Amino acid sequence: MSLAGKIGLFFVVAWLLAAIFGPSIAPHPVGAVVSPDVFGAFSSAYPLGTDYLGRDMLSRILYGSRFTIGLALVAAICASVTGTTIALVAATAGGWVDELISRLMDALISIPSKMLALVMVAAFGSSVGLLILTAAVSYTPGAFRIARSLAVNVRTLEYVLAARARGERLPYVGVVEILPNMVNPMLADFGLRFVFVVLLLSGMSFLGLGVQPPDADLGSLVRENISGLFEGAPAVVVPAIAIATLTVSVNLLIDSFSGRTGRVAEN
Repeated sequence: MSLAGKIGLFFVVAWLLAAIFGPSIAPHPVGAVVSPDVFGAFSSAYPLGTDYLGRDMLSRILYGSRFTIGLALVAAICASVTGTTIALVAATAGGWVDELISRLMDALISIPSKMLALVMVAAFGSSVGLLILTAAVSYTPGAFRIARSLAVNVRTLEYVLAARARGERLPYVGVVEILPNMVNPMLADFGLRFVFVVLLLSGMSFLGLGVQPPDADLGSLVRENISGLFEGAPAVVVPAIAIATLTVSVNLLIDSFSGRTGRVAEN
């Protein structure tokens, strides 16, 4: 793995550990006002400063990372699994089934993800389940297009044609013959879906339409402390840096895996 890949892996593992164990090791409860100083600077007592109410930002970020990473991970898994499954059905069936599914996905992918999210929240209100569903629906067509292009290429290979010739059913052909040869590219695409979902949910939270108080994710931490921007408060900068390190590290890790896969294929 390249140096950039190792750096990405380090930060990805660190953020996963923070999402899993963060609330357990947070020095203060998530909503506890612990300091009379609002927008406090870095200090030994509060390593990441305090927010607009005097709450510890380190504790807020450790709690918020669980929402950001957890929601994005679940939504990305749903989008990738759903898109890949539909793509296998379309590629193995072919004909009018493939054409119908492809046109439906083309129509869905033409809707901007942020616009779809705004419409869904306006219609049904903001909730964790709705955010996951909206993100999954928004990015399923993209996963479908990648998976279908891979499946269409694989289905013309000799071993797939041999499986069809010996009378194997379409589910067997799709799951046993085609899917294993799509795993590596789809894992890379899954990482991209995760990054897209993180940015979508953070953007929604920044607009006040994402995770609602008393809970908070990294995007809402930026929004609620935006008034401290002109003071250069850590409460504004730190959550933004957290989002940046999370998304960039995932991209570095994906690029490293993609490069390694390409070199193995060339050999």
